Amino acid sequence: MVVQAVLLIAFFALMIGIGLYCRRHATDVNGFVLGGRSVGPWLTAFAYGTSYFSAVIFIGYAGQFGWSFGLASTWIGLGNAVIGSLMAWNILGRRTRIMTQHLDSRTMPDFFSKRFDSRALKIAASVIVFVFLIPYTASLYNGLSSLFDMAFGLPYWVCIVVMAALTAVYVIFGGYMATAINDFVQGLIMLFGICVVIGAVVKSNGGLLEAIRSLSLIESPYADTLGTKGAFISFFGTQPLYLLFVVLLTSLGTWGLPQMVGKFYSIKSEADIKKGTIISTFFAIIVAGGCYFLGGFGRLYDSVIAKTETGAVISFDSIVPAMLSTLPSIVIAIVVVLVLSASMSTLSSLVLTSSSTLTLDVILPLRKKRVSEKDTVKTMRIFIVFFIVVSAVIAILKDRFNFSMIAQMMGVSWGALAGAFLAPFLYGLYWKGTTKASVAVCFIYGAGLMIVQMLKSMGVLTIQGGFLGFVFTNSLYSGVFAMVGGLILVPIISLITPRMNRADVDSMFVCYDTLVQVPASRSLGEEAKR
Repeated sequence: MVVQAVLLIAFFALMIGIGLYCRRHATDVNGFVLGGRSVGPWLTAFAYGTSYFSAVIFIGYAGQFGWSFGLASTWIGLGNAVIGSLMAWNILGRRTRIMTQHLDSRTMPDFFSKRFDSRALKIAASVIVFVFLIPYTASLYNGLSSLFDMAFGLPYWVCIVVMAALTAVYVIFGGYMATAINDFVQGLIMLFGICVVIGAVVKSNGGLLEAIRSLSLIESPYADTLGTKGAFISFFGTQPLYLLFVVLLTSLGTWGLPQMVGKFYSIKSEADIKKGTIISTFFAIIVAGGCYFLGGFGRLYDSVIAKTETGAVISFDSIVPAMLSTLPSIVIAIVVVLVLSASMSTLSSLVLTSSSTLTLDVILPLRKKRVSEKDTVKTMRIFIVFFIVVSAVIAILKDRFNFSMIAQMMGVSWGALAGAFLAPFLYGLYWKGTTKASVAVCFIYGAGLMIVQMLKSMGVLTIQGGFLGFVFTNSLYSGVFAMVGGLILVPIISLITPRMNRADVDSMFVCYDTLVQVPASRSLGEEAKR
């Protein structure tokens, strides 16, 4: 207990100290929201990775999908690394950085407004962000209850209040730069922590080969591989199709999440994007791959995981804490700090995204008088407090009263945001022919599909059998259909709806053709090539 308390106090002191140090970077809107567009590759890559992987991954998804797929759940982490990090940086990074600076866009709704010359799209995007980021933010606290109860015997609400208060302090004081530096520190903790935990769990099961052998003796209870021994160590696991949909949603979905894409707005230079791509991918392989690999051994702890009379797991969030409960106290202390790091880094990114979107894209346009930079930053700080308080209250109420509506909204948040924004943002960066009508249709399609999913999950709607029954099997399936459907709808709608003014669009895309001269030491000229 003493070791755990000392590590936590040191961790909290460091986070607050970084926030206070970064106050000088948060005096204007550009500095507070984007770090002055001068953030280096290491900070940006770690900010991207830590915003990507929260306690939801380590406690919730690792436990749930590791239990369902066995060691094949590692494919989810590898998909996150290749599709969610490597390809995202290569396809979106450079073009996002260049065009958003050219359009002077600081948020995703602002990008839609300026790229498609539509204030209505800005408002619609802001509403989608506001509605779906709050429950997504509240979900970050999931899993902390069982972990902190195991480590300290603390009630859930105390964990939430402490985490929320400390995150608020450093984000309010230091803005994006404090978030980025803290993300770097928290990322290092996550890298070290996941390696220690995997080593400890594998060792406690007799080593890697013995742990895999024990897992191979467990029969699969799923229809696709019913009764098969060895399914939990097989290449594609127990449910290959389900696994594919999980990989797609958790990997491709990042391309449309405003808190993820926003990291590309602030990176400093072209060279930094290339470095950041490598760093971010490596980070994802270790953290995401490690989390899901760890979760794959969950079935070995069957006897200590709480279940119903029928043998169903009561809460997937309890699987990983049960795996860790038998480990030495120093390892548990590291895990506590690891999970807090993962949660606080994602929480800070989400509340900064939410507050900046609401302030810059909704509140300020409604004000008739011009608002100073100082007052704008002050307003964003107020909304940071608002979003943190609201998400914390939702999490506490959900835990105390078991509100099913909130639980269902958490499940559809990722799919709704990615389904609404991924296709319009991607096509908006690359294709001049994208129309504002196609963007509006995609907003309605993506958000609407996931609202239907939520209503079905709550029992309000009944959808059974056929193609629609398959689509709405769960939020993972409908989320993938929301994203893929958007990628198909946007070009089709764009071809049959009025295009934007050609001169206006050309002026936006000219930023990609700007001639930049560099020293000869950095470029081979024609003579050198010959």
